Amino acid sequence: MATVDVLVAGYARSTGVGSTVSLVRSGDLVAVVDPGMVADRRLILDPLAALGVEPDAVTDVVLSHHHPDHTINIALFPQARVHDHWAIYHRDQWTDRPADGFELADDVVLWETPGHTLQDITTLATTDAGVVALTHLWWFEGKDDDPRATHLDLLEHHRARVREVATRIVPGHGPAFDLSR
Repeated sequence: MATVDVLVAGYARSTGVGSTVSLVRSGDLVAVVDPGMVADRRLILDPLAALGVEPDAVTDVVLSHHHPDHTINIALFPQARVHDHWAIYHRDQWTDRPADGFELADDVVLWETPGHTLQDITTLATTDAGVVALTHLWWFEGKDDDPRATHLDLLEHHRARVREVATRIVPGHGPAFDLSR
């Protein structure tokens, strides 16, 4: 089973924006999801070190979408393959592939979930406690609107799709929260 650790609980307020940064591990997979804007890079690196993970040990980076607040710290993980909605990037190799259904590990899969942007993906990790969705379909718990959404109908459609399988949401800019069943 996969494990999910939130390294940085993001935020969106008038004084700044920080993305939620998470670590997903399963077998040989050591993935950082959305290594974006934080007040100091140590906010990502120190929790990783506390979990026994060095930056060079990160095998994969997943970008929920291409906004800079979710991508700016990719270079902290020089050995990692980078995944987005249409490809895998590793060193000087660009490998096209659709994200929907792409398995990073037996219990970690990517879904295409456009809405916030047309290029959004969600990482689904099956853990001992249920399925965790790392996604920008939600900014944070209780925020049902999305002022930057490119397509509200798609956003709502994919939220419903994720709600069907997930028990926990790790949103783009806030602490993880459980879905009520």
